[in-house]
Amino acid sequence: METDILPVDPNKLGRISVSQSHDALVDEWTMEYTAGKDLDSMLRAAQELATSDVPVAFPTETVYGLGADATRSSAVRAIFAAKGRPADNPLIIHVCSVAQLKALLRPAGTAQEDYDPIPEVYKPLIQRFWPGPLTIILPNPRSSALSPEVTAGLSTFGARMPRSILALALIQLAGVPLAAPSANASTRPSPTAAEHVKDDLGGRIHTIIDGGPCEVGVESTVVDGLSYPPTILRPGGITVEQLRKCPGWEDVLVGYNDSPEKGLRPKAPGMKYRHYSPNATVFLYEAGARVPEPESVLKLAKTHGSIGIIRTKRWPIALSLPIIRRTHEACQQPNMDSYPIPVHNGQTEHLKTSNILRSVIQHQAPYAEHLKVNDDLSRPVDVYDVGLGADVNAVAHGLFSALRELDKKGVGVIFVEGIDDKVGDDIAAAVMNRLRKAAEIRA
Repeated sequence: METDILPVDPNKLGRISVSQSHDALVDEWTMEYTAGKDLDSMLRAAQELATSDVPVAFPTETVYGLGADATRSSAVRAIFAAKGRPADNPLIIHVCSVAQLKALLRPAGTAQEDYDPIPEVYKPLIQRFWPGPLTIILPNPRSSALSPEVTAGLSTFGARMPRSILALALIQLAGVPLAAPSANASTRPSPTAAEHVKDDLGGRIHTIIDGGPCEVGVESTVVDGLSYPPTILRPGGITVEQLRKCPGWEDVLVGYNDSPEKGLRPKAPGMKYRHYSPNATVFLYEAGARVPEPESVLKLAKTHGSIGIIRTKRWPIALSLPIIRRTHEACQQPNMDSYPIPVHNGQTEHLKTSNILRSVIQHQAPYAEHLKVNDDLSRPVDVYDVGLGADVNAVAHGLFSALRELDKKGVGVIFVEGIDDKVGDDIAAAVMNRLRKAAEIRA
């Protein structure tokens, strides 16, 4: 099938209005849509989600998701088929409102006013972090509206409200909750741009909504508060320290490993299977490890013909290899703080309002500088160097994109400079968790 990338500008989609209430878990939002090609693209995608079994790829603040109607088995099965995803790997449900989530949690036939089905332990997290990169594990009710394929046979499911107005609007327009893992082929690096999705899933889906590069760059944090003490099942965009500041979460534990867990029946995506892996062999150097020796790097370069390097804090450009030509200067990644957040109700200081509207912020993807090196080799060797910088958020934002960029260059080996994840920074933990699962060799 033909796959179309449909660019959608959030600024041209419509005007957002936000209703704030001290009693609400999440501020309510509405969109006054503006006629035009951006809305037409969204309506096309929404109709496909509501009426067909072909998944649709769309941007969130974390990575691009591959969405399908979470209430129809045939649609959900199509996600697994498109990705080549193991059937025992559960999917995360994406909702556009707390009301939509409550409808999923109430047993069939239960009146709306009878009770609030959201467990109390999660309410402080929802109030603080939604919409945003946090997934909560919830009990799946009897006579659940969700497809059984979503839960992979578990009695629970994961849900989140994404901090992306494009994602929220798409769910609202489709009128159904979306089951949506990352929009990549299984085991590949997660996609942070529309072209990444097409690289993996071109010919398998019809529509990719292109909202530009993703803001966060790693998947959501997944937490389980249904038992005590609560547990982090997957690190991501919300940190341990942020969670511990919430009532009931002071003793939250880390419940994930950085290596795939064989024989595990996973409660959350990313716990069991090798993931985030490019085609090239990845050499991961932990923070503080020695810089790779140029001689050994050149030996591998001679074998493979080209290599990739991803630098963070200490490594020199091209690992101090003998550069004979630089084809162009590397692009600088923009500072997120330089982007204004457009607010239509004049309340820029309100955290949840800002989170909803932050989806309009766009970032450039990391850029691989092409260099030629030669040191008594029979021919010059291509080296592609990506400098992500020392800032952990910039590293998280650019990691998957950098791995994919180097894959496109056809490199056989990628050297990666790890970052320090022993300082209580959960974003750093998320980055290193992904890298350790991608790496074949660690130093």
